[in-house]
Amino acid sequence: MDPVIIVGAGPVGLTLALALARQEVPCVVLDEGSGKDEPRPARTVVLREETAALMERLTGVPLAHAGVRWAGWRSMRRRQVTSEVAFGDTEPAPLHIAQHVLTGALRAALARERLVEVATDSRLDSLEQEPSGVGAHTRGPGGTWWRGSYLVGCDGPRSTVRKLQDIRFPGRTAVERHAVAALRAELPWHDEAVLHRAPPWRTSGPSAGEITARPLPDGVWRLDWLLPPGKDLVTPELLLTRVRETLAGWTGGPTPPYELLDTGVHTVHHRLARRWRADRVFLAGDAAHLLGALGTHGLEEGLRDADNLAWKLALAWHHGPHEALLDSYQTERRAVVAARLRAADRTLPLVRGGGLRSYVPGSARGHDALLMDGHLGRGALGAPGTYAGSPLTPGPLEGEAPVGTAPGSAVVDVRVTAEDGAFVRLRDRLGRGALLVVLIAPGTGVWERRHWMSAGVMPRLAAAVSALPHRAELLVAESYPGAAAHTVLLVRPDGHLVTALSGVRPADLYAAAETAVGGPSVKEAEAPADAGAGSR
Repeated sequence: MDPVIIVGAGPVGLTLALALARQEVPCVVLDEGSGKDEPRPARTVVLREETAALMERLTGVPLAHAGVRWAGWRSMRRRQVTSEVAFGDTEPAPLHIAQHVLTGALRAALARERLVEVATDSRLDSLEQEPSGVGAHTRGPGGTWWRGSYLVGCDGPRSTVRKLQDIRFPGRTAVERHAVAALRAELPWHDEAVLHRAPPWRTSGPSAGEITARPLPDGVWRLDWLLPPGKDLVTPELLLTRVRETLAGWTGGPTPPYELLDTGVHTVHHRLARRWRADRVFLAGDAAHLLGALGTHGLEEGLRDADNLAWKLALAWHHGPHEALLDSYQTERRAVVAARLRAADRTLPLVRGGGLRSYVPGSARGHDALLMDGHLGRGALGAPGTYAGSPLTPGPLEGEAPVGTAPGSAVVDVRVTAEDGAFVRLRDRLGRGALLVVLIAPGTGVWERRHWMSAGVMPRLAAAVSALPHRAELLVAESYPGAAAHTVLLVRPDGHLVTALSGVRPADLYAAAETAVGGPSVKEAEAPADAGAGSR
């Protein structure tokens, strides 16, 4: 079968290629550039715990050494600290990393993949769809026709794929603008991110009214200044003034020594493609959506697009078209991004609009809390989306059991025992294309696997797992938040909970698994009734 064609070699396209290769799906990545990324310290991304784990699993690189996991977060208004957060076991720290460092780790991992071909200097200029595949033509030194089973446009805001498929991209332009600088300096905080609103100096007018400082390795900081509405040019002189007065204000004296490494202007747009799928063509990342009012959301949502789409494309590639499963990519991911855009459009005017509402007692502190939650991946502006309304979520089952994770939400990372008896983290088993069946069995961690695999409910559960309509891996955990003993969790390959059952219920488990993979594939549906007997 033909490979999957991925248009665009940014972090989203590279992530999708790696995720597909790990599931034995060949890919061609069309890179219109030279295959090298220019270092830009002022272009960074903040990865939440789950997304950082995904990146580390795919690259094999402990990215915490390449970025910074913040020790805490501090919100300030004028000269007062309004709130502080210390990260630890109860609230994992976000990972802040330069985008070119992340892209470099992805490229290095791809270079070791036998199933991935990266075609540099290859710019897409046309594509053709057929019932059995997609043809893509590139121009450049090696311009040629490529044949693929599916094609995914990860080619950014000006996506050629989106335009060739005549997909509308409505929304708002220049919702916010931020002046950005990356610099090396000693600030009063160590590995702690800071949101400073209404700083007392404000000698440069309203554009100095909100500043964010995020630490990077080696004493480097990314600083963002919210700019006033309008299209006023941000000159080098204006930016240097911002840097000097901000550093002087924070250190309480003259401007301390600093080394300016990179500058830029970050313009936030809010746009959402009408469709994310057109037959065998899909959109992901900035080609499908633009958001990021807090400067960090857009890329992380694109990486989640790739994680959601990869296992679905892999299943269709190996087992034949699963139309309901492929359609669920748009249904799930577009709903999540749309909800985030709506939250930003409702909340940001309230937080930054001023007017009479700003004089209501306590309103400023509440607004600061909303912004902090957004930066930290919490609340209306930042909480990760769930797939509760997904067509892959089964209807009510007789044996459903309550646990601390709602169906459609990402599972908690707990220690589990794998089929070979090894102790691993649950997230380490994701991204392999298999469903995960997790039995909660307190006390099993102290026994060798051979002692409990043939005891209690295990033989019956193992038989039920082997009869599922899709490949599944059986795992055992000592505990899981909110789960009683002998609860059985069914988890998707991308780590989202399908359902939790009280005990071993083969019929419910089978029905939930079939729904989770979108029902039988075209091949399976057309096969003779006895052809798939006993298959996994």
